[in-house]
Amino acid sequence: MTPEPRPPSTGLLVPAGAGPAADLRSPSDPSSESSSDRSARLTAVVRAEIDSAPERRITFARFMERALYEPELGYYMQPADRPTDAGDFLTAPETHAIFGWTIARRIEQMWAELGRPRPFDIIEYGAGSGTLALSIIEGFRRHDSTDSIDLLEAVRYTPVESSGYRQADLHERFEKAGLAELLTVTGSPSNKSVPVTGVILANEFLDALPVHRVVVRGGQLLELFVTWRDGFVEVAAEPSTPDLQGRLADDVLLPDRLSEGQIGEVCLGLAPWLDDVSRRLARGYLLVIDYGYEAAELYGPRHLAGTLLGYRDHHFVENPFADVGLTDMTAHVDFTAIQVLGERRGLRSVALTTQTEFLVSSGLESELQALQASPETTASDYLRARSGVVRMLDPRHMGRFRVLTMERQVSDDPLPRQPAAPEGVASSEPRNAAASQPGNAVASEPDPRTNG
Repeated sequence: MTPEPRPPSTGLLVPAGAGPAADLRSPSDPSSESSSDRSARLTAVVRAEIDSAPERRITFARFMERALYEPELGYYMQPADRPTDAGDFLTAPETHAIFGWTIARRIEQMWAELGRPRPFDIIEYGAGSGTLALSIIEGFRRHDSTDSIDLLEAVRYTPVESSGYRQADLHERFEKAGLAELLTVTGSPSNKSVPVTGVILANEFLDALPVHRVVVRGGQLLELFVTWRDGFVEVAAEPSTPDLQGRLADDVLLPDRLSEGQIGEVCLGLAPWLDDVSRRLARGYLLVIDYGYEAAELYGPRHLAGTLLGYRDHHFVENPFADVGLTDMTAHVDFTAIQVLGERRGLRSVALTTQTEFLVSSGLESELQALQASPETTASDYLRARSGVVRMLDPRHMGRFRVLTMERQVSDDPLPRQPAAPEGVASSEPRNAAASQPGNAVASEPDPRTNG
């Protein structure tokens, strides 16, 4: 099977299993090249594109795409596995498997709502090395109910992952766990398979889609482009596409409603991604977990400098243009846009809540109690899990993430909305300071992904 086409400015819609992992790697050994040498090569590649462009500039979305996804040189396309203690950031699945066990409970409920179909497909965007998927499957086994056992027998899993290295890691881990038979490429437009019934997951995936950066000057919307002046810098000019204004209009946000000098990020990759989701999913649920806001907050007075962030070694990076290819770049997700664009494609919003509320209502406390009660659990095991839970619920870290559930052709009475977090579980927004502009010091919100 050939890799799927990549929509502009997404660079992520390549399914695991799209071919031998080795085919996605360079014939040379990238591990033998120093990180600084790779960064220098990538800088040269991007600079050459800028020099050849008609106006000697490229959109920030194009810069971000190459910085993150350039084969062998981009941040996510190198051998190192990024979301680890030894990497640059942690996501909830790496914090503790209890995150996946709890999501497994929610998926069990979704499967029941869909009438317990066989087969039942789980498709995960940004699957990485399979950490979340393996913990979800482990959760089905741990729950050991008739439903969870039946579901485990019905499940097929399709990872969607751009990195050949992570694809290889995922396949190896599934084989070692005796789960290789669950891996499929169902619902993939490229292999002409029919859309599936099941759940599509996107955990901390959308924040890494490339974004355009815009600024309001003189009451007009301009775009910030990237050029070279003894280093990468931004320059403002007329927008590269009217779609930027159109997206803000979808969010009911026009330039005259934004502050003078305000900077924002616009992810045009959401629409092609949702097109792909719609082609894959005939009936079932879409579950999006990420840091972000609805449009009124995302483009509100607390984010006048935008939300672009750089990460390296579990710390913010002051200048995302420095060390290209060695620094993660992300922007907060526009959950209004996902809902508006999703509903145009036949999806319906069921619930938008915080990660704290979602996990608590999905049974996180029961998972922690079951772990504590198990005779196989050591004190160290329990303390590690409890520490992970605190981080997942802490509004200064992951607790403030948003969880969006959308459904397609489920029923007239889909999953109940998640209730508010119980008393004593914090879910309010943390105090925010504006994120950085490239080249300026970062004054940010409490860091959701680092160990700080």
